[in-house]
Amino acid sequence: MNSAPGAARSNQPFSICPVYYGWFVVLLSFFANLTAAGIRSAPSVLIHPLETEFGWSRTEIASAASLNLLLLGLFAPVGGWLIDRFGPRRVILGSLASMALGLTGVIFVQQLWQLIFLWGIVLGIATGITPALGASIAARWFIDRRGLAVGIMTNANAAGQIVFLPLLMAVILASGWRSALTMITATAALLIPAIWYWMRDNPADVGLEPYRSGQGTSGRRSGGAFSRGDIRPLSLSALSEVVKTSTFWILGGCFFICGVTANGLIGTHLIPHAIERGIPQVTAATAVGIMGGASFVGTTFSGYLVDRIDPRKVLAVVYALRGIALLLLTWVSEAAGLFMFAVLYGLDWYASGPATTTIIARTFGAARVGSIFGTVFVFHQLGGASAAILGGWVRVHFGDYQYAFLVGGTLGLIAACLALTIDRRNVGRTELGVPVELAGA
Repeated sequence: MNSAPGAARSNQPFSICPVYYGWFVVLLSFFANLTAAGIRSAPSVLIHPLETEFGWSRTEIASAASLNLLLLGLFAPVGGWLIDRFGPRRVILGSLASMALGLTGVIFVQQLWQLIFLWGIVLGIATGITPALGASIAARWFIDRRGLAVGIMTNANAAGQIVFLPLLMAVILASGWRSALTMITATAALLIPAIWYWMRDNPADVGLEPYRSGQGTSGRRSGGAFSRGDIRPLSLSALSEVVKTSTFWILGGCFFICGVTANGLIGTHLIPHAIERGIPQVTAATAVGIMGGASFVGTTFSGYLVDRIDPRKVLAVVYALRGIALLLLTWVSEAAGLFMFAVLYGLDWYASGPATTTIIARTFGAARVGSIFGTVFVFHQLGGASAAILGGWVRVHFGDYQYAFLVGGTLGLIAACLALTIDRRNVGRTELGVPVELAGA
């Protein structure tokens, strides 16, 4: 089935685009991921009003958010498979529709089980199928500048928190939490017609080639561009070959450490750690905003670099900087030091994404990026979940987060060394999804 809604009109929105159309597809994906990230970050501003209105405990409310994050990891491989099977456009539409319906349901909750079902399960699955979108879209639409495209789309994760958290808090203070959820529901709903009309799965759907430097804005197809038939979901036999490679396990190990040092430690414990060191809560929240701003710079620059130099080296530098930042955090006890940490850490907060995606595409083939990235992403969430729990355990038993951040910093340096052990021969450039390690698989 053609992914475009009609062959007769499929080129109408695209012929007037002043730049290569793939960049517009990247922008659409950015906004979809931005919305998903905003939803994932919303519990931090919803806990207090839900406690006040319903009398639920913080642990009970947090259980819905925890289930949401768990399903984010479990459904990432499913999302990657769906993207490879049905295309990014259909998956984004299904995800946004599910987000809108789930959020609408949350607005009317009266019982705790309803919150757990809607926020934990429905929204967990709806946002959980999205992590591989950026990797798959970049692999389909770009040969050159693929890393930059991934970097732009990855920035949506930080931007979702920066954009939505202040807005949600302002609306909650002005007119209540239901109005805040109505705002984010409307955002998801309004994106649906835009994605339906303008998003396309592959360059061939609009008569284009994947982007190459110097081809101009049109990139008209001359043969060899991705078409729908070129993208097939990863079979079990092919997956078994993938998991036999050292590259898969090294990337999985690095991404596990990425989850430990990002979602697990910083995402969960940074603000409590700062407050316990005598730093005001508002100052700590400001530091998170600085991290988000630095992330825009670092992630975009990471994407720029992996298009030009060995992505293994970029990945190693990212993890080394993160390790150093976490080691320095153990000595921070004032606002100036926290802000310095925020800049250094923010530069590498999401910067591992472009390098990891590029290595996967060049090693296993661009046609399988969605499935494989989704599988590797499971390691990230396992690391994050482990560190969130163990970080709290360290705080309880040792009275401080210092040892947790020392371990996290050390792991970051280990990940930097691991990245350099990836066989360089397996990270050579590939053309249009022809895999290196899996040639003929």
